[in-house]
Amino acid sequence: MRERMGSWRRRHVLAGLLGSTAVLAAPAILRAAPSGKPVRVGGTLSLTGFLAQTAVIHKIASEIMVEDINSRDGFLGRPVEYVLLDDQSKPDVARSLYEKLITVDKVDLIQGPYATAPILAAMGVAQRYGKVIIQSSMGIPKLQTYDMAFPATPFGPEPDKTYPNVILDAMASLPTPPKSMVILTSKFPSAQFMAQGMKVEAEKRGVKVPLYLEYEAGNRDFGAIAARVKEANADFLWVGSLGLESNQILEALRKLDYTPKGSFHLYPAPGPLALSPDGNLAWSSTFLEPDEPFMSRPGVAKIAAAYKERATKANLPYPLIDAQAAGMVSEWQILEQGVNGAKSLEDKQIAAFLKKNVVNTIYGPLKFDGLYNHGAPAQLIRQVQNKEWKVVWPKEFAAPGVKLLP
Repeated sequence: MRERMGSWRRRHVLAGLLGSTAVLAAPAILRAAPSGKPVRVGGTLSLTGFLAQTAVIHKIASEIMVEDINSRDGFLGRPVEYVLLDDQSKPDVARSLYEKLITVDKVDLIQGPYATAPILAAMGVAQRYGKVIIQSSMGIPKLQTYDMAFPATPFGPEPDKTYPNVILDAMASLPTPPKSMVILTSKFPSAQFMAQGMKVEAEKRGVKVPLYLEYEAGNRDFGAIAARVKEANADFLWVGSLGLESNQILEALRKLDYTPKGSFHLYPAPGPLALSPDGNLAWSSTFLEPDEPFMSRPGVAKIAAAYKERATKANLPYPLIDAQAAGMVSEWQILEQGVNGAKSLEDKQIAAFLKKNVVNTIYGPLKFDGLYNHGAPAQLIRQVQNKEWKVVWPKEFAAPGVKLLP
């Protein structure tokens, strides 16, 4: 991971973001506005249900990117129209809606939804109809067996092995490294997958796991679970959470007068956890935050400013761009470069282009020539400090003056 990210830092000034920096630098009068029949891109997001707190972030990022693409040349000189439907956080609904988008709405292209279970449902439909599908948040790469499915976020092919070791490295850097860890996880597929990997890697490194506990996805009553966590009283709490689950778990622990000595949260709703008093110094997963060295990447400052403005108007509790929003930005950047690079809306030609070329995204250069169409992993750890998320590990990606706090 460090080799890949270090390489990015050496190259990022020269690399640019294809279609979103050099083109944007040209005066608008020199660019022809897209015209003609819109290119319709269909997709779903969990606008309601237990994933909604995070999916709304993806919706805002998509709207920004569609406007950004249309401010340039659209797709092949034609404007882009985003056809967005609500999958209600339910994989079976996502499956039906992607079928509708392709067969009834006759969209030209599709984009993936948020979260592993809906993505897998959509991917099955995409494979049946031979459609390219780009997704930003499927945490089980080995299930991405469809040849025309592409990841927009650099999880790497084996995040259940690589990411736990990033976390364990960070833990080992503390003045008093934790010697025991409770692992608590949702049964949501990607969270469960990562939790199992965390247990294996922790025990390999000599960190004991006195309690491994799973709960149903979407659960809201954590009283009994919190009691078991308190009883175990480990040095660290690892939570395979989604959305507001982390807030609910920490609140349940507080009601028992118990505060974890340290805690990691896999996929929380970023705003609610950062702003909660219970979330102070909590750790989480990320790939980008609005600080250096990330803001110096070409185009990132402009996108971050647009996101902050739009998220503030939408009354999001945390209007700063992070890895969730960046994942959807990356989806659109990949699709834009795939279409315009292949000079075609034909899915097979787009897929062929992506497999042969490096694509420049908000995350840096991405390649799809590895296992399950993945490239190298680039996972980072962030921590809530003064009610903001800050990248703290690996150290070289922390902003000046920022460090991991015990």
